[in-house]
Amino acid sequence: MQVAAQNQVSKVWVADNGDGTYRNPIIHADYSDPDVVRVGDDYYMTASSFNCSPGLPILHSKDLVNWELIGYALDKIVPEDVFNKPQHGNGVWAPCIRYHNDEFYIYYPDPDYGIYMIRAEKAEGPWSKPVLVKGGKGLIDPSPLWDDDGKVYLTYAFAGSRARIKSVLMVNELNSDGTAVIGNDVMIFDGHEEHPTVEGPKFYKADGYYYIFAPAGGVSTGWQLVLRSKNIYGPYDVKTVMAQGDTEINGPHQGAWVSTPSGEDWFIHFQDKEAYGRIVHLNPMRWENGWPVIGIDIDSDGIGEPVLTHKKPDVGASYPVMTPPESDEFNGDKLGLQWQWHANPHISYGFPSGNLGYYRLNCIVRPEGNGLWDVPNLLLQKFPAEEFTATTKLSFHTRTPKEETGFVVMGEDYQYISIQRLDQKLVIQTVKCENARTGGGEEVVFTNDFNGNDVYFRISVKEGAICNFSYSTDGNNFKAAGPAFEAKPGRWIGARIGYFALREGITNDSGTADIDWFRISK
Repeated sequence: MQVAAQNQVSKVWVADNGDGTYRNPIIHADYSDPDVVRVGDDYYMTASSFNCSPGLPILHSKDLVNWELIGYALDKIVPEDVFNKPQHGNGVWAPCIRYHNDEFYIYYPDPDYGIYMIRAEKAEGPWSKPVLVKGGKGLIDPSPLWDDDGKVYLTYAFAGSRARIKSVLMVNELNSDGTAVIGNDVMIFDGHEEHPTVEGPKFYKADGYYYIFAPAGGVSTGWQLVLRSKNIYGPYDVKTVMAQGDTEINGPHQGAWVSTPSGEDWFIHFQDKEAYGRIVHLNPMRWENGWPVIGIDIDSDGIGEPVLTHKKPDVGASYPVMTPPESDEFNGDKLGLQWQWHANPHISYGFPSGNLGYYRLNCIVRPEGNGLWDVPNLLLQKFPAEEFTATTKLSFHTRTPKEETGFVVMGEDYQYISIQRLDQKLVIQTVKCENARTGGGEEVVFTNDFNGNDVYFRISVKEGAICNFSYSTDGNNFKAAGPAFEAKPGRWIGARIGYFALREGITNDSGTADIDWFRISK
């Protein structure tokens, strides 16, 4: 498991207003399908990671507003031989994190293989190897429940793209270890008529009732449901407890009910914001006649609407501002936690240099196929805010022609600025690709000769995910490099920013790109 100490505060998005209130989103980054568990005074979050590796990020908070990224639960995605190549939109879908008998559990689905479970004594790890709890194509969104009588249950949903059925929720009994199913699959809710595309169930028990929190209506157009029953297998009553209403918070989609030691209830969920990804919101929750109301119920109809600002949770103390890491000086013996590869990593892709103060990318052989879509050694991180500027300095050491390293905004459309060796000269070029998933080709939109090995690249992102690319020889005077580019999401993930290093032809000593630093600013 990848773990490193972090002590950064974002320069572009902080949710803590510093006056006892917070603003949404609490994390303006792509932590899709968040789930949260409280252990004592600590809160731990995980989220979908799809094909990005390492997978299953683990975040920690003391107050539900300020979050730090402390590691990952999956070093590599299984089956490893499959995910050694990019598998866009596949892999690790919506997980559920729980704490039981002094251990952390994460149940997560792979829609092509089934439902896996991993566990650890500490959230920081080490985490166990994945166990396939329930095999099957199209099984998604698992959530376990340890009942008062010692029995263990699992609720889950279906991905229509694989199972060819959807909009129903299931319950299955597990063995006492939670490692295998032992009972029949029982349908406990059919949402086809009033709540289509119901998915993402989260299982809870309180005051003698079984509760299942689940979104319906689609990721960007839906609403939050709660199901309630005295019997694990139903019948379940159903109620809409949060919807977009008159707010700008579309969806709002699946998440987690969590309580504070002081007795407050809160709900963490996501909003789909296209190129910016599925960003994380925190909403107050109260109870009314045995049903939760999430957000603020403006018209007193029992259905809440998401808040933009609110008083922070009462956790009995004040905690310092924390945000997931963004900038990276590439000093030390670990890659920063903000970085993920496009597929399971291989040592040949790159490595830290310790006290030398840079991260080395090696120019691997460009895979056959179209552009960067099938390239595994993309080193990327999430967009951190609606507007930001990313600047990097790197040194390019080429050994043969057709070696190239670049700074990219990656999605189903992508654009990058690169330095490439052509014959005996270096060139800066900006390249754009539209509809990469369906075979769109690359187009050079800017080129210029370049002298020297050191280069500064800059990508400035404005509202609407409009990206402008530039470069510099001294880090002060930047030259525009091609037209503006509107970033697009990838397959179920937001646009990402980062690096690649490629070559054509086989050699026993490839060229390298040494990344000196990466810095996010306003």
